Amino acid sequence: MGYQVVAAQLARLSGALGTSDHASVVSITLFVALLCACIVLGHLLEENRWLNESITALIIGLCTGVVILMTTKGKSSHVLVFSEDLFFIYLLPPIIFNAGFQVKKKQFFRNFMTITLFGAVGTMMSFFTISLAAIAIFSRMNIGTLDVSDFLAIGAIFSATDSVCTLQVLNQDETPFLYSLVFGEGVVNDATSVVLFNALQNFDPNQIDAIVILKFLGNFCYLFVSSTFLGVFTGLLSAYVIKKLYIGRHSTDREVALVMLMAYLSYMLAELLDLSGILTVFFCGIVMSHYTWHNVTESSRVTTSMHLQPCPSSLRLFSSFMLGWMHWILRSGNLLVTAPANPLE
Repeated sequence: MGYQVVAAQLARLSGALGTSDHASVVSITLFVALLCACIVLGHLLEENRWLNESITALIIGLCTGVVILMTTKGKSSHVLVFSEDLFFIYLLPPIIFNAGFQVKKKQFFRNFMTITLFGAVGTMMSFFTISLAAIAIFSRMNIGTLDVSDFLAIGAIFSATDSVCTLQVLNQDETPFLYSLVFGEGVVNDATSVVLFNALQNFDPNQIDAIVILKFLGNFCYLFVSSTFLGVFTGLLSAYVIKKLYIGRHSTDREVALVMLMAYLSYMLAELLDLSGILTVFFCGIVMSHYTWHNVTESSRVTTSMHLQPCPSSLRLFSSFMLGWMHWILRSGNLLVTAPANPLE
């Protein structure tokens, strides 16, 4: 009798697992097919100069989200949620590294002061403007009781910009000056926003003096310099290891894998040390393109080029599709339109 009960439970469990696996396979198949459609349609529309590839992916994602909600009557709205860990840990590092690796270095450093002006001073102006607007709007709407530090936190969050989608529209070869300005501003903006948000965690509006301001400036300089140094150090270390060990003589695969993993390691170390991962992996890409690139074998250069360009491009397309996909979220039985969050959020 006991064996029959156990057998029945195992049969029921295997049936449930089979149903779950089938649903996962169907979801992944549909998702991959839609990404293929994004690539094909995006290419056709971009060739005819009608729509950008990222805009096409965004529209397809929006339409797919609507179809899922309407056909399942909101029961499958959980599939529209885009994991932030997926974006920050797996999608963002290759995109930023490729941008740093491919950036026109002379153009970037020639305009570094302008980039810093937009990224640091512009972010501070945006921070104060949004904070004051939040105070004025929330006081009129009578939404709970918020402290001054809460309004400043809102300003710090919304002053963070997302340059990934912007760079999808720009072409580095056609507009190198504008591309370097936009991307550089995004990198410095990330560092400034992180420092702002971290400084506001222990902020007391009743104790604002010169020491607090100097401490904030010191934290910003520490974050910027430390993140940059970590990226430069990792890039130089990869060049030194590859040059001394000459790994490519024995295995091209190991050489390419070491380059990719060292770049990813710089990003994860920065996140582990509470630094700016975007800033770190960006400068790691710049250093690797200048030093590591000239120490790898010719076959490794070809392989690296073949992986660097299509992989981040596909990831950017995936991000655009998911932004449209998650635009519709069903909460408490009410269909709400939500804007995609920026990286700091």
